[in-house]
Amino acid sequence: MSGQNWQLPERDQFLLCATPDAWLAQAVENLDTLLIDHANCEKKAAATAINLMFRYTGHLDLQNKMSRLAREELVHYEQVLRLLKKRGIAYEPLSASRYASRMRANVRTHEPERMIDTLVVGAFIEARSCERFEAIAPLLDEELQKFYLGLLKSEARHFQDYLTLARNVAGYDVADRIAVFAEADRAAVEDPDEEFRFHSGCPASTLGC
Repeated sequence: MSGQNWQLPERDQFLLCATPDAWLAQAVENLDTLLIDHANCEKKAAATAINLMFRYTGHLDLQNKMSRLAREELVHYEQVLRLLKKRGIAYEPLSASRYASRMRANVRTHEPERMIDTLVVGAFIEARSCERFEAIAPLLDEELQKFYLGLLKSEARHFQDYLTLARNVAGYDVADRIAVFAEADRAAVEDPDEEFRFHSGCPASTLGC
């Protein structure tokens, strides 16, 4: 079944919840951490795409899409590094958020199911990043607002590329796997989180989380 015949969901149909207002308020108060962790996320996204290229060499469509994605993520990484330098923010080590590990805990270990699930997780990471860029942009200064809004188009395409690849590899609709990871994404976003990161959950100090 050709990927072109599938109806790709819009981002906000794909995600089960929006980023909590409490996370947005916390992000505005922690812009240094936001930018540092954003840089980390872009670097990890590029590494993930390259790892997929090495793991699944026989899938030419994946090779092409992941090569392009890795290049774009590294450009974004360089753009965040320039912002850090311009703002005098030291690029210091940060522990990783729990988001990716919670998502990947549901990935099956045998092939091709592992590949399908890994691609679906990639779609969720890109979709959630896109949603957060758009949500936080209006709350930031003009420079950061322009930067984050400028990332929306590529992040949306990355989400759709991952999802299309997952469905093409499976050869059938993967709605059941999407449902599994959609719930994992919602839990990671809405559950209380002690640490602030780009993909962290609701601040634990906030009532109602």
